[in-house]
Amino acid sequence: MTSGESAYELGRRDRKKLETRAALEHAALTLVAERGLAGVTVEDIATAVDLSSRTFFNYFPSKEDALVGASPASVAELREKLEAVPAEVPVLEALRLMSRAEAEHLQQRREQWLLRLKVFEQNPSLLPRLVASGTETERAVSAAVARRIGVEPGTSGYPELATAVAMAAFRAAMMRWSAADGRPALTDLVDEAFSQIAAGLPDP
Repeated sequence: MTSGESAYELGRRDRKKLETRAALEHAALTLVAERGLAGVTVEDIATAVDLSSRTFFNYFPSKEDALVGASPASVAELREKLEAVPAEVPVLEALRLMSRAEAEHLQQRREQWLLRLKVFEQNPSLLPRLVASGTETERAVSAAVARRIGVEPGTSGYPELATAVAMAAFRAAMMRWSAADGRPALTDLVDEAFSQIAAGLPDP
């Protein structure tokens, strides 16, 4: 096999893994939305996409992890989106651009994300796992903000505060997006949230 063929095979395997992961996530979300969290097993999810339970565990440690759908790669990608913003751009604007890019990414899987948000709302027991995932993301972004402004994490408090505000704005936009069944666009809601913050959160 030539090196070109090897690269092709590797690329095909990677795409297949991503497709399988996405199929398992979708099956988990669909089944839990229909039956509730307690009414769905790992075997149910695997069977829905014609896989074994053993294969399921190659992708997710539990059914709850499949519902959350987060991965270390997504945290790295979010950090990279922030680091791609030119250094001269102010921090809040850089965080808005990062958040907007993430919103565009989520909109590409609009139905899946609206379903995920619905499942979270219907199953409050998932919230601690979601919070844990968000904490990992917030820590990574905060470290990137600290590097951006040239301070050590945990010293001035600014990177942590700016990141927490940005994450809260993004969550608020997502909740509005979910409540309105995906209209208007998530990107517009993110822009609106950051504009309100930049204006000092005046009374509406």
